[in-house]
Amino acid sequence: MATPVFDGVGVALLSLFDEDGTLELNATAEHAARLVELGMNAVVVAGSTGEAAALEAEERTALLVAVRDALPRRVPVIAGTGAPSARQAARLTAEAVEHGADAVLALSPPGVADPRPYYRTIAEVADDTPVIAYHFPAMASPGIPVSMLAELPISACKDTSSDAERLLETLSSVDLPIYVGASGILSFAGPLGCAGAILALANAEPEGCIAAFSGDAKAQLRIAEAHRRALVDFPAGLKALTAARFGTPTAARIG
Repeated sequence: MATPVFDGVGVALLSLFDEDGTLELNATAEHAARLVELGMNAVVVAGSTGEAAALEAEERTALLVAVRDALPRRVPVIAGTGAPSARQAARLTAEAVEHGADAVLALSPPGVADPRPYYRTIAEVADDTPVIAYHFPAMASPGIPVSMLAELPISACKDTSSDAERLLETLSSVDLPIYVGASGILSFAGPLGCAGAILALANAEPEGCIAAFSGDAKAQLRIAEAHRRALVDFPAGLKALTAARFGTPTAARIG
């Protein structure tokens, strides 16, 4: 099995904006640093939770640099670089690698049944930088078939499908580090042997997510209500939860 980019729980970081919709770089980087102090082992910037579709290219780069500068070197900063086309994803990947990303997370392209050419293009540009494939069929259907994972030039896969049967199949048949992205099945995924988790809910409930991934079923139940609330009018529900805990801005560009 490939060496995991990180072990344990990482956060799919929110992008914070002021009321005019301006990206708050300092506030976002400070939030990332605070979450690392609370136990996060990696930070993903400009992913789906970070409203990547609403970020300009230069904002993605500025966000990556600001968060990387705010964190200890031991903590990987992973850049979201998925896009509807391989051409777009390759350009985003090249920018992320150039500006210090420790790995890239690439959502599979929507409407594409065979994502192998897409990931080959990304891997060529990424060179030695690890590529994490991202299966999230609710956002980019149909996602990545389990049978294709072993054929992709990737270092790991994030699965946010919330599909326990698929997770069992993946872990039993694919020799890759797997990161779960669904906070509702953490106490199932951790003990089964997932390398880690990359979670939106960790913006608001870092300690609970860590405990649940360790196999603590009571912790899983304790974060269940927050898990449901975070999904309401996403990302508005999650931003409200995070603001209640940490006093962060609630403005969003999406929704």
